[in-house]
Amino acid sequence: MAETKRKRREADSNISDYAIYLEDVSKTFSDGVPALSNINLKVKHGEFVFIVGVSGAGKSTLIKLLLRELKADSGNIFVNGFNLMTIKHGRIPKFRRTLGVVFQDFRLLKDRNVYENVAFAQRIAQKSEREIRRNVPSMLSLVGLAGKYKAKPKQLAGGEQQRVALARALVNQPKLLLADEPTGNLDLYNTAEIMKLLETINENGTTVVVVTHNDKLVNDMKKRVVTIKQGMIVSDAENGGYFDED
Repeated sequence: MAETKRKRREADSNISDYAIYLEDVSKTFSDGVPALSNINLKVKHGEFVFIVGVSGAGKSTLIKLLLRELKADSGNIFVNGFNLMTIKHGRIPKFRRTLGVVFQDFRLLKDRNVYENVAFAQRIAQKSEREIRRNVPSMLSLVGLAGKYKAKPKQLAGGEQQRVALARALVNQPKLLLADEPTGNLDLYNTAEIMKLLETINENGTTVVVVTHNDKLVNDMKKRVVTIKQGMIVSDAENGGYFDED
């Protein structure tokens, strides 16, 4: 078995070629219910991938494994070159600094303005004040919020708040962006604008993985689409669409 897996990895070239490399990954909850079963998923650096499926399919569990919020029961998981099955607890923060993460509920610091929300990510990464003064305005300009750096989150529309969340996720120039239902709370116009931003970010070299159940969005964009159903990958298609469960 070990020899078979070794040969499979060699056939897939070097693991460092992949932003995400999952091999035979399974996760079962404490109540015995399987969340993921023998998942195999490889995402090369620079790809744009949708992960889709109905509620309860296993998408959230997958994201938590990729963030190392959960540890798989079995299999191999490499993200940005880090082995998440063997990584020591003290190295997890270093690993997470190679990621950008955006959620549906934005998760902004309500008591801080737009500039400070983005600068917060830089301070966690121990950037100098000089670097922060250079990087934060540049990132706010990229997401179209240069003129709102003093505004508090409550003064912004939903689409603007998600742009701040994107700026915060990207300001440390992560290799990989994980976006978990990033347009779930947005109207059609702002959904389209956020997806344009994600495409621009991807074109600039960042690997982008978007988890969503928005079938129209997925069908319109014609990217690689990975479909999860009952904890298993049932479809993986280039230029794909939303998998029809029926």
